[in-house]
Amino acid sequence: MPPTPDASPDRSADAAAPSDAAPRAAGGLDEVFPALYAELRRVAHRHLGGERTGHTLGTTALVHEAYLELARLEHVRWPGRPYVLAAASRAMRRILIDHAVARRAQKRGGGAVAEPLVDAVAMAESRGDELLALDEALDRLTLVNERYARVVECRFFGGMSVEETAEALGTSPATVKRDWTLARAWLNRELAG
Repeated sequence: MPPTPDASPDRSADAAAPSDAAPRAAGGLDEVFPALYAELRRVAHRHLGGERTGHTLGTTALVHEAYLELARLEHVRWPGRPYVLAAASRAMRRILIDHAVARRAQKRGGGAVAEPLVDAVAMAESRGDELLALDEALDRLTLVNERYARVVECRFFGGMSVEETAEALGTSPATVKRDWTLARAWLNRELAG
């Protein structure tokens, strides 16, 4: 069960832990998620920071939706923090993209203008059509090099450090740095053209 809603992005992880009503299996999501709740709220808050006033998807809702997506996965062992952050990053990506697609459909508009990906944080704050363009480019990158795409998901959508990304993907920090640089260059080319 997801944590109780709260409007404050600074709420502590202990006060926002999921309910103890659900059984806890060893390595289960309910064991790992409470410790990461505050960090996931900060990541979600950063992602939603550039959205318009009155946005229907808030920080708490984004974290809860990510939790629900992860909780739907059966028989998954969550070995620790980096793995949950990586999976939550991917879930937040899907949720934000679905939300942007729905909003775009409501506008009945198209004509998305692609902007270069100068900095992941700057892109995270601009959202909307740019996020859809990034998602499409990221899907194409997955076909070229899946590890590059996973690095972008962890670093951009999950706000993970180089070391956390390396641990989650089972690679070295040097490889993550190299992949991050190459992936950003590839995405910039895709978004510019």
